[in-house]
Amino acid sequence: MNAVLHIARRELGSYLNSWWGWVILALILLFDGLAFNVYAVGFSPKYSADVLESFLEASTVTVMIGGVLLSMPTLARERAAGTLALLQTAPISEAQVIAGKYIGALGFLTLIKSLTLYMPALIEINGKVSWSQIGAGYLGLFALGAAVVAIGTFASAVSRNQVLSAVLGGSVVGVMILSWLVSRNSDPPLKAIFAYMALFDTHFQPFMRGRINTESLVYYASVSFAFLLLATRSLKARRWA
Repeated sequence: MNAVLHIARRELGSYLNSWWGWVILALILLFDGLAFNVYAVGFSPKYSADVLESFLEASTVTVMIGGVLLSMPTLARERAAGTLALLQTAPISEAQVIAGKYIGALGFLTLIKSLTLYMPALIEINGKVSWSQIGAGYLGLFALGAAVVAIGTFASAVSRNQVLSAVLGGSVVGVMILSWLVSRNSDPPLKAIFAYMALFDTHFQPFMRGRINTESLVYYASVSFAFLLLATRSLKARRWA
């Protein structure tokens, strides 16, 4: 456990001590601020619940893009710098390396999104939404971010460089987003399968409406575990290649 936390702190520090982490932080906060004022609040009267729902919907974009970009360098950067071999020869397992990298990237994404809490807080102060609704929405954002960062970590584990990692991670996330469109044009039982695969539509909408959906949490946790397991297997295979 100490090894995992050490790697996570090291990964988190790499974001805080590099221009890359601060650029992503600034862009996410900028986009969320614009989305809140232009898309969520808008220029016509709206119910408070609709404003919060629109803001959470827009926030999924920054969570998914930010998750891919933050997880992109986790292992690909180590490979390019020649330091991945040092990690693989250290007295720690591949699972600990993946877990530490994953926790560091997810922790930084969570930190960024926590800085946007003042926007839904303004809705609560000036409107009629509760903190439980806001909490449910942010729980959904965290679960979605956890799944996307896991996908990005897997992409980084199997890629030779960070650009390829971003392309692969973004492609997998894109396919899992667009599967809801496929489900609309499919017949049963494929319709239900594609709808269940979608990262956003069926699984995130309950959180947007302030409802915690246990089935959706299980889905996001399953996606995270599956891709982290694949990343671990890939790292282990490269050690013995």
